[in-house]
Amino acid sequence: MAEFLADNNPCGQNILRLVSRGNAIIAELLRLKDYIPPVFRLETKQDQQKYGVIIYDFSYFKTSDDFDNKIENDPQLQDLDEEFRENYTEILTRFYLAFESIHKYVTDLNRYLEDLEEGLFIQQTLESVLLAEEGKQLLCEALYLYGVMLLVVDLHIEGIIRERMLVSYYRYSAQQSNAESNIDDVCKLLRSTGFTASASKRVPNYPEDYFKRIPINSMYIDLVIGRLRSDDIYNQISAYPFPEHRSTALATQAAMLFLSLFFSPNILHTQTATLREIVVNIYMGVTVSLLEWWEPYKAAKTALSNTLDTANVREHSSKHAAKLQKLIPQTQQLSKEGALVEDNVLDHVNKVINIARECNVTLRWIMLHTGVPPAGWDTNKRCKQIRDQVVADSKYNPLQVFELLLNTAQFELKIKEMFKQLLSEKQSKWNMFKKEGVERMLELSEVFSGTKPLTRVVKNENLQTWFFEIAKQIDSLKQEETTAAGRKIVQLIQALEEVQEFHQLETNLQVCQFLSDTRKYLHQMIRTANVKEDVLITLHIVGDLSYAWETVDSYTTYMQEGIKKDPSLVIKLRATFLKLASAMEIPLLRINQAKSPDLVSVSQYYSGELVAYVRKVLHIIPETMFGLMARIVHLQTSVIKELPTRLDKERLKEFAQLDHRLEVAKLTHSVSVFTKGILMMKSTLVGIIRIDPKQLLEDGIRKELVKHIAIALHSGLIFNPKAKTSELIPKLEALEKIMDGHRRSFEYIQDYVNICGLKILQEEVSRIISYNVEQECNSFLRDKVQEWQSVHQSKTIPIPKFSPVDNTSVNFIGRLAREIIRITDPKTTVYVEHMTAWYDLKTHNEVINIKFFSKISKSVGTAGLAGLDRFFCFMIVTELQNFLNTLQKGVLKDKAWLDMVTDVSKGLSPNTTLINNPARFYVQYTSRAQKVWPQILEWTHKVGQLQVLRKNIAYELNTSCKFDSKHLAGTLQTMNDALLTEIQRHYKDPMKPYPKEENPLLYELSTYCDWAGISDPYSKIYITTNNLQFFSLLTFLFTISQVNKLIYIKNIGLVCKKPQDPIDGVPFIVGIQTILKQFHPEVRNQYLLYMGQFIKSHIAFSLNSSSSSKPTELPSEVVNTLHFIESFVHYAALPREAITKHIPDLILDQYRSLSAA
Repeated sequence: MAEFLADNNPCGQNILRLVSRGNAIIAELLRLKDYIPPVFRLETKQDQQKYGVIIYDFSYFKTSDDFDNKIENDPQLQDLDEEFRENYTEILTRFYLAFESIHKYVTDLNRYLEDLEEGLFIQQTLESVLLAEEGKQLLCEALYLYGVMLLVVDLHIEGIIRERMLVSYYRYSAQQSNAESNIDDVCKLLRSTGFTASASKRVPNYPEDYFKRIPINSMYIDLVIGRLRSDDIYNQISAYPFPEHRSTALATQAAMLFLSLFFSPNILHTQTATLREIVVNIYMGVTVSLLEWWEPYKAAKTALSNTLDTANVREHSSKHAAKLQKLIPQTQQLSKEGALVEDNVLDHVNKVINIARECNVTLRWIMLHTGVPPAGWDTNKRCKQIRDQVVADSKYNPLQVFELLLNTAQFELKIKEMFKQLLSEKQSKWNMFKKEGVERMLELSEVFSGTKPLTRVVKNENLQTWFFEIAKQIDSLKQEETTAAGRKIVQLIQALEEVQEFHQLETNLQVCQFLSDTRKYLHQMIRTANVKEDVLITLHIVGDLSYAWETVDSYTTYMQEGIKKDPSLVIKLRATFLKLASAMEIPLLRINQAKSPDLVSVSQYYSGELVAYVRKVLHIIPETMFGLMARIVHLQTSVIKELPTRLDKERLKEFAQLDHRLEVAKLTHSVSVFTKGILMMKSTLVGIIRIDPKQLLEDGIRKELVKHIAIALHSGLIFNPKAKTSELIPKLEALEKIMDGHRRSFEYIQDYVNICGLKILQEEVSRIISYNVEQECNSFLRDKVQEWQSVHQSKTIPIPKFSPVDNTSVNFIGRLAREIIRITDPKTTVYVEHMTAWYDLKTHNEVINIKFFSKISKSVGTAGLAGLDRFFCFMIVTELQNFLNTLQKGVLKDKAWLDMVTDVSKGLSPNTTLINNPARFYVQYTSRAQKVWPQILEWTHKVGQLQVLRKNIAYELNTSCKFDSKHLAGTLQTMNDALLTEIQRHYKDPMKPYPKEENPLLYELSTYCDWAGISDPYSKIYITTNNLQFFSLLTFLFTISQVNKLIYIKNIGLVCKKPQDPIDGVPFIVGIQTILKQFHPEVRNQYLLYMGQFIKSHIAFSLNSSSSSKPTELPSEVVNTLHFIESFVHYAALPREAITKHIPDLILDQYRSLSAA
């Protein structure tokens, strides 16, 4: 065995590496099954409509040119296809590499067989490899693992999905990842088989047609099947000496044979056999029913019909049911304190191993034949009948099976730990017992020498010599020579018994005691010598629970019910989880032997899966705790009255509410008991992941909290857009109550469960909102953040994802933001700056005010406000991009438009001159663009509205930050000012320092500042722009076309003249200011120059044409425009000089005095 796998034996090393790779490939396939992008399923109507035209199955290869031309001829499809490529190439590449590795695996297996046949490995042939024990195992495993790969792929990644992924990969990443394996061969191997796990009808000739897509040496297949049928290739029979346990002993081999037979289906058609089990564990808990899978094969079906005779099924069911009833009390007895003590176990080791063997065989048969039915079982009538018969005849009681599983795992763990300790102490104990025996014999020798005084002991030289010799004999015993030492010890015990009898030494109690002690130590030496590793190996073999890797999930409910009744059950469950962890050794054995780098990733995957199951089982504890906490909070907030500062003694009983307070105390105690239950489970190494019970409890509490908060946010923020009055404020108030309830419960309970409750609450609420903001913002991004890429999403504490409830928003953040935008729409409301409130345009009733943002803060927290702010940023960027793209690709490319703008530019040039008859001059050009202005107004309004909302959010964030954490607010403000000063110095003198690109200071500080509201949305640059010709002129024409629709009202500002022609002053001004801010300051200066020319021309024309004696009155166009300019300068934070350059001080002073009047 050692020779075949020696480092210098390429024949053994090659097949070992191949089998190791096979196990790693299966782990990767199982890992990837959870990361199939939902878009490739095309399940929703939305996905079908959007992506159905760019995601194809293998029908693409027949008319690929037509498909590609269709995309190339449609710019929208081209853009969608490019976006899809950017988002999914990475995950598609990973799936393709996994698919390709299957093809490479079978190619390498065929090459290895060819090399063996051609004699490339000196003195090695296929037959000689099969004679070596490890060689035989590895050759059988190589074929079996290939079969497992094909079935796992078909079971977890449906054929049509594979085809779509392969075609997408082919279109986006045509280059081959491996020179020896091309995409055509991979596609041929993994094209759809027609099999689906939910299908009611079996696919004809499945899976044999699938298995022969790549031919494998038929002689090799026949030899492997022959070995699996006739040999005990893993030497399991030695651990299962009883004939009735043979099916369990050879269960692993049976699974390998089951799959290998599909490579040679003629055997299934022609050769019969008898069977004891009809449910087979294929690989890591994947079970199949032979009755369903062997239905098409004549010989195999005949063999099954003998096994499935009603009497035979009843006999097996009754036998295992009887064993179950017998074993439960036996295992209960063994689990009692004092039953599995060292002496008892060492004296009855075979009996204990037999009980363990019986328990595991019984558990295996019952769990496989009564557990969750394998795929396709329910659709096969005969399968259902057999299972129902087994359940009835065995009087199946899942609680009893679960009890036996718990007891078995518990006593197996105790025995293993005991034997491990005994093995580690074996040498030291042997030496100690030997030393004690020798010392007593030497003392007796001295006693009979007469030199050591002992009451009434006569000197006896013969006994002196004899005891001295016995001491030498005991001292000469060696632990390594177990058999010889054992015989010698038995003879020494007999000799000591005889010397006591024949020399009448029993009359002296002290001598008798010495002899008795020595015999006892010699007995202990025999026991110590009998402690061998064989016991652990046998226990490991018989205790295998890999068949239940998936079936055990059906017992989760019983585990959780048991924990609810008695939280200390967690201790017993720990043993069950450790027993289940032993299943991981099957896939890891060969990877470890091959010293493969895949060991860590494969261990990580299986350990992670098991830890996830442990978390799932133990999640009942935080789940129950939350139910208790909800009741506590209800009692504290709604039932128990708050004590006043002064209380009359007559009313003391009224406020005492002793029954309710007792209930709170009982509920609190229950919470503490549950906490204690999980903490009783020691820190446990599951695979390569260590489970810390305190961390497990905290993660469980976080998971349950996330679920409750996510559901509250999702269901609490659904709005009816057709509602006459907005539901927003009532829903925010209801949500505020829920969030306050969670805060109170965590504040109250944190000391009783020893966790930082409020910290956990804040962290998880922040994570939920950040994740939802990220997913909502994906609709604005080309390169989207997929769920598995999100830094906020976690596999341990997942944030639930809900289906969208409308066509525009992905989740509650989008719905909340769009509802706020809807109720503050500039078409229906007016924003009054100094009131910081929105009023209805028709009724003049207040819609919302500054306190509204405080309500948002109380309901969704600081994270919610910061999330809304970020979302509004994305919306502003999108609106600005749409606006500028339309201008660039439409308006400024249109010849008529360009001619008109050129004429205006010439007419206004130079900008310092005055225009004669300005009303007529300007109107002739603004009226020619009447069709374009409404769309530009829409964009301007939207940008301005979002900016105003952002400004109010920043104010609320900053106020609450100063109130809740004034030191943080002050520190951030100082840090921000200092950093800006340093950056300004750098631009004045480039020799001064500036943060490097890799320095996270600027990014991290800006994030803190955004959350603390230390930002000015009005001065933010959202997009990078190129210099657009005539942009300042176009903005100027648009402004003067709209200003006349406004009227200035003192204490309110600019509002629309007519409700049927709605335009809101503040969003309009802020919108224009924001748009101009995205360009070079020179564009804004040019815009102000045009505005100055417009005002001066109108004033000059008015003075020249007016015969009025009131030259103090300014024309209405000028008044409105001056109001606009003054507000513009205010929102843009420009100095007075910015406008006095273009408008004389005299005009501004005159305007101000008239406004004040």
